[in-house]
Amino acid sequence: MRIAQVSPLWERVPPPAYGGTELVVSLLTDELVRRGHDVTLFASGDSITLANLEAVYPRAMRLDPNVKEPAIYEMLQLSQVFERADEFDIIHSHMGCAALPYTRLVKTPTVHTMHGIFTPDNEKMFMHAKNQPYVSISDSQRELRLGLNYVATVYNGIDVDSYKFHEKPQEPPYLAFLGRLSPEKGAHIAIEIAKQSGFQLKMAGKVDVVDVDYYEEQIKPHIDGEQIQFLGEANHAKKNALMGGAIATLFPITWREPFGLVMVESMASGTPVIAMELGSTREVINHGETGFLCHSVHECVEAVSKISQISRLTCRQHIERNFSVARMVDGYEAVYQQLIESRFAKNGHLHSPVGAKRDRPF
Repeated sequence: MRIAQVSPLWERVPPPAYGGTELVVSLLTDELVRRGHDVTLFASGDSITLANLEAVYPRAMRLDPNVKEPAIYEMLQLSQVFERADEFDIIHSHMGCAALPYTRLVKTPTVHTMHGIFTPDNEKMFMHAKNQPYVSISDSQRELRLGLNYVATVYNGIDVDSYKFHEKPQEPPYLAFLGRLSPEKGAHIAIEIAKQSGFQLKMAGKVDVVDVDYYEEQIKPHIDGEQIQFLGEANHAKKNALMGGAIATLFPITWREPFGLVMVESMASGTPVIAMELGSTREVINHGETGFLCHSVHECVEAVSKISQISRLTCRQHIERNFSVARMVDGYEAVYQQLIESRFAKNGHLHSPVGAKRDRPF
């Protein structure tokens, strides 16, 4: 099967530190190559991949001060993808609504994975192209009122073997927080939970430009280097060590989280998660088995006191069963095959598309 994977240019694939979408794209792309597919990845030029890499810009744009109009490079990338549409059996966009205006101009089916959230602005474009095939990354992410053509929910997966399993937390005990330091991720709530529970809190993540004021006003004043520590951005190894050594990872979100890779990464490391019950958290965490779903700071503090009841091995096994790369790629292969067969059925063809592997059941 000839597949085009289209990733945002804002971050490298895979990301050196923070970047959930780009990590998923990397794992999906490389596993598709390992399974024998002919994959082209459209991403930043510094991306590392087993696929054929096509880039319109040499590096991730997030940290490049020379880029003044990132939308220009996004348009260049999408123009390149769809000008070459006939070379592919399927195009898989991870670009939100950016690719939607192009898809009707080509015959090659395009599927869109929804990695983000809906806003009053982007809803207008999604509704304009509501018949395009969409994949949600959790059932709770869907906005049924928009009437979008969802063809599947495929949960994000991780390379579980790349996460060291921590049978026991470190001493002295501490809580962990990883992710963007932003209001919707609830970094300020994590600090409050730590202070009320009396535990040390180790935080890692990035501060986006839009969140600088939030960080300066609500986070930085509490960072004392002792009870509340901020470690900056963490790469894969540091994330694994930080979460794996904690008694719990805090995920006190204030928004409808579409998925939340941090929860999966934490449980893969053996560490249960204490989260607010919003968005996808009820689909990722088994309450009372791999963590706790809460509705207030008070409930989170109570959950900290009960965290020793959670089996760290159960956390790991939960991820192995439900959120592995293999399971994610199985889901996407099924989606690709469904869309390709639908296209050929409409066109009156009975045979598999050129380039498809015929020795696999998808």
